[in-house]
Parts: sequence; structure tokens; C-alpha cells
Amino acid sequence: MTHNELAFLTTLENIIRQRAGQPAASSYTARLFAAGTRRIAQKVGEEGVEVALAATAGDRSELLEETADLLYHLLVLLADRELCLQDAVTVLEERHKA
Repeated sequence: MTHNELAFLTTLENIIRQRAGQPAASSYTARLFAAGTRRIAQKVGEEGVEVALAATAGDRSELLEETADLLYHLLVLLADRELCLQDAVTVLEERHKA
């Protein structure tokens, strides 16, 4: 994976944060923020289950689609809790040092 490919996750995080303050009718992301943390967390759980099901079904295309959905909803949840992907990466780096 290249730096440019990973950089898109930062771009997506920025888009998600911009939409947090917009009216719910303006986008799916804004509707998620308006629905609150519980609903966003529920979507993360649903997408996680769908990833697991796609993986066990052996459908690579479906696995990629569901993984993208999971990553998106996870980024929304992190933004909702005033965190970002880099915060999670920092935890992984610290664990790797141990």
C-alpha cells in the first residue's frame, strides 16, 4: 500500500468531520451524526458482522465492499468521539514497541 492510498483515509476523515456540522438532510454522514453515537456504534457493529459473514462465505468482492463500509463507519464513530485514525495507529505503534 502506498502513502497516497493511505492518504485517502485522511482525506475521508476530513470530509467526515466537515459533514458533522451540516444539516442531517445534506448527507448520509450528517444523518449519522444527527442520529448520535449509539446509532453510529450500531452501524459499526452491523458492518463488522457483515465483514465476518463475507469472509466466511469466501466472496472476495463482497468482503472488500463490506470492509470499505466498516472502515467508513469506524471513521465516523471515531470522529463522533473526537478521535481519529491516527489515535488508533498510535496505540498500535505503542503495542508494537512493547
